Amino acid sequence: MTQKIKPMKKIFYTGIIGLILFEILKVYFIMPMPGSQEMHSIDAAYFIESWKWIFRLLFGAFILAGVLPTFKSKPLAVVLSMGICIVIVYYFNFKLQADKMFYQPNDIVMADSDSNAIPMDKLVIGIHLNGESRAYPIQLIAYHHQVMDTLSEKPIMVTYCSVCRTGRVFEPYVKGQPESFRLVGMDHFNAMFEDKTTKSWWRQVTGEAIAGPLKGEVLPELFSQQMTLEKWLELYPKSKVLQPDSAFQEEYDGLKDYDFGIERGDLTRTDTLSWKEKSWVVGVQVGDSSKAVDWNKLKKERIINLTISGKDMFIALAADNQSFFAFERPDDSEFHMKNDTLVNGIQKYNLSGIPISKDVPPLKRVKAYQEFWHSWRTFHPGAKKIEL
Repeated sequence: MTQKIKPMKKIFYTGIIGLILFEILKVYFIMPMPGSQEMHSIDAAYFIESWKWIFRLLFGAFILAGVLPTFKSKPLAVVLSMGICIVIVYYFNFKLQADKMFYQPNDIVMADSDSNAIPMDKLVIGIHLNGESRAYPIQLIAYHHQVMDTLSEKPIMVTYCSVCRTGRVFEPYVKGQPESFRLVGMDHFNAMFEDKTTKSWWRQVTGEAIAGPLKGEVLPELFSQQMTLEKWLELYPKSKVLQPDSAFQEEYDGLKDYDFGIERGDLTRTDTLSWKEKSWVVGVQVGDSSKAVDWNKLKKERIINLTISGKDMFIALAADNQSFFAFERPDDSEFHMKNDTLVNGIQKYNLSGIPISKDVPPLKRVKAYQEFWHSWRTFHPGAKKIEL
């Protein structure tokens, strides 16, 4: 009888151990665990996710096949093994899954400047489209990771990755059809979203599908800017501002210092010295070329003139030391800043690029992003540094 039980015990414990390891690996590859985000494991992670029910059924069959014979000889061991397995399966599926940790707001509540409750010194991701403007406080969207909204009758997807310190606004359309997304995890410390229809995984920092049927596709990005709410409302006084959802006040409170770079968590802290992993940079991309401007240099000089792939541009920092702007230069002459006014020879412009003089064309805006150096370096390999 004992000889017959031994093979069934092996089958039972193979199922238990296999299921435990599978559930751990399914989460490990796409969440910030020791070593996981340095690995090039996205294909393995997507394979595991795509075939998860096959693996679960296989290991479950092993457990069912061996549970009774094993229980007869080792009842306590079976109960303990099953208990540990159930706890791990529950924990890794209902506690450590990204979309079980971070939720979208229950209601999108927008307020005008008169009824707004967001402090004016808080940072926002702002978007102006077809005469309408909206601002999304980073403290809020850094928790939610994404907020689905509508601006000028166009669906928009406002995203933020606190581990990369960067925001993007996309049109949530896949193959021309409106789509919904869930936060699925992260890859190389950047948030990933899964679309509901094809189950492809999309990278927040680029909008590119990096796994699944639509791998290589890119979500259309809308122009957005990061600045203080005070500066945004100065430029767009009729803007609406996203308000806190009271259901998530505790989560928002945990990010109250994030804007100012004094967050202490290992993933979201800031390095005050230049060119460290968590140092701030402002990155600009033109074609296949990119440059990163050291934030400390920008604070010191207020305006940085640069050229990327033959395109002359500049990055300017407002007097609040938080709001930054990027524009193309009309020619190769350099700009400088005086009291939040952009000056080029005799021409002067405000921080929206609108000329103060008549009969002068406005400046063309350039996409520029504040980001942790480790993030810009990872997703823009070969980026050149502009440093002190």
